[in-house]
Amino acid sequence: SGFNSIGHMDTMLRGRHHVGHYKEGEEFIQNVFHVLFLLFSGKEKSNLSMCWLQYEISKVLQCLQTKNKKKLKAQGRKSKKLAKNLLKAPDNRNHLSLWKLYAYLEWLLGNIDDARKVFDTALSTAGTGGLKSPQLCSLSLLYAQLEVELLQSLEGAVTSRGVHILTKLTESIPYVPYSGQVLSVNILKARKTYEHALQDYLSKTPVPDQDQVNDANQLVNLVGCYALFQYLTVGIDAAVLIYAQASEKLEAPGLQKCENAGENFGIQNFPTALEAVTLLHTNLLRFHMKISVYPLSPLREALTVALKQYPSNQSLWRSYVHIQRKSHSASKARRFFDSVTRSTNSLEPWLFAIQAEQIRKKLIENVQRADVGEIHSTIPETGLTNRIVALFEHAVQSENGTHCPLLWRMYLNFLV
Repeated sequence: SGFNSIGHMDTMLRGRHHVGHYKEGEEFIQNVFHVLFLLFSGKEKSNLSMCWLQYEISKVLQCLQTKNKKKLKAQGRKSKKLAKNLLKAPDNRNHLSLWKLYAYLEWLLGNIDDARKVFDTALSTAGTGGLKSPQLCSLSLLYAQLEVELLQSLEGAVTSRGVHILTKLTESIPYVPYSGQVLSVNILKARKTYEHALQDYLSKTPVPDQDQVNDANQLVNLVGCYALFQYLTVGIDAAVLIYAQASEKLEAPGLQKCENAGENFGIQNFPTALEAVTLLHTNLLRFHMKISVYPLSPLREALTVALKQYPSNQSLWRSYVHIQRKSHSASKARRFFDSVTRSTNSLEPWLFAIQAEQIRKKLIENVQRADVGEIHSTIPETGLTNRIVALFEHAVQSENGTHCPLLWRMYLNFLV
């Protein structure tokens, strides 16, 4: 009974008011964390602390999605208490990734000023590694991204807090909190530093015994910081150029051929780096369209290219379905879904194709059922219903679809 309401179809219908974590399941998970916590030490314990805090953040996000303020307040108190206790542990005091999660938690709970204090404190105590420190880059990138999301427009963005954070990252001196201005000369210096750092990274040849995962992560953080910096100081086109440069380099055929002589080192993590860079790129385009007038085609193009490469990336599919909702013609999207489902075994394209049609069906039914005086139009939309059933039929016949409980439950739910 703990984890999932299997057999309760209502969880799928209620959409927004999704049933939260079950009490027994929640107790079980907490017990697992408590027991494991006594078994680990050092780095493993710090990693476990991060998992625990990420889990707490996922519950806060769930409360935010359901817009349940009362539950959010209670959950926020619990999560903050846990975060503070974890950070009190001697091993975790200088653990930047944990401080980053704590600051993010405060931000999600709406305590922007408190979150800024946590970010500033973490950056001040992080030393002067600058762009060479992966954790520092990752922390600065998240902080700057959150700050940018508060902007209403790009006017005056050059002197915003985001630019201050990204500029300070390039200077090898201790971090100083934002005082309301950013000097132009510092911006110019920072741009040069970013440019050189990125060129150095992209021209680096892989060394077999180096930590490839950290290398790939560091590259993603560096590209993210530089592109965001360009976006705030120059504009969207400059940022897109950085993503294009990085993607081009990461897609270069030479990088994929490091598996010779039986040594499987090289850039095996670059496909994931490329995926992460693509995600940053599409998210920035989506944000830019929200705060200013910008054509839809660059985003649509970027998403279609990315989804052919990464058909199981849910974030990319969500963005794709989101932009297709604005389009009155479904044929282009249908052709795209069709081509992706033919060329891959992953289930995500099927699930999102079905979701896109269901959204369209709901939209049409809402329009048809709109009150027009005394007349209620109740013509059923059979064309879409048949299309959705056909999609379900094809999906459950695919190898992965046959074994997917979610897909069968969605199908049953739709037929009911």
